[in-house]
Amino acid sequence: MSFNKIYLILHRIKIYKQMETENNNTISIGEIVANDFRTATVFKKNNIDFCCGGKMSLEEVCLEKGIDQDKVKLELNDLTSSAQNPGQDYKTWSLDFLCDYIKNTHHQYVLNALPDLLTYTQKISMVHGSHHPELLEVALLFTKINQELLQHLKNEEEVLFPAIKRVVNGNDQKSKEIIISEISRMVGEHEFAGGAMDRINQITNHYKLPEDSCGTYQVTFKLLEQFEDDLHIHVHLENNILYPSALKLTVKI
Repeated sequence: MSFNKIYLILHRIKIYKQMETENNNTISIGEIVANDFRTATVFKKNNIDFCCGGKMSLEEVCLEKGIDQDKVKLELNDLTSSAQNPGQDYKTWSLDFLCDYIKNTHHQYVLNALPDLLTYTQKISMVHGSHHPELLEVALLFTKINQELLQHLKNEEEVLFPAIKRVVNGNDQKSKEIIISEISRMVGEHEFAGGAMDRINQITNHYKLPEDSCGTYQVTFKLLEQFEDDLHIHVHLENNILYPSALKLTVKI
């Protein structure tokens, strides 16, 4: 069989697989964003979780949330008119570089943001909690998020990320075992943090400010919204790109 015939067969198989995926809506939200990071803006606009809830398909999410799937598809298709940012093609990055990027960008942001948000959420709950009781829950939830993420980041930087780098640079069996055990636990920790921020978003009516909000109230809600946006990207990079790719390395000889 000639090279051209082989190429045509493989090309047809690829097309058939793409058609099957599109027709059956089997591709996950996380995969869609991993393949084209621009789609994250569409999912955020429609309140669709692409990080912790990234394993669901578009059809499943729209059915669950009562969202017009055709409308979302049109918004996704509209993205084709603009060029992708090659700097956001995270799937092509080496895993050791991706680990460093996550640490230096998202971990550092979290470590910088946590102290202020912890202080502000507690302050507005004490001052405004009698009239806005949801702020008491916000303060409690963020205290738990703070505790969870501090330990989570420490474990990633001291245990998981070094293990991934060792496997990238050599066939280290012990590090492969560490990767498997750490990721299984860290996905659950992501679900807690993501779920807690989703709850904060919900009970604050998407960070809508009441008429009696003071300056600290306004700053706190703005910072919470920024924190949630960053967390979505942070968890997406790990759950949908870094972790699956690292787990693939553990099955290679």
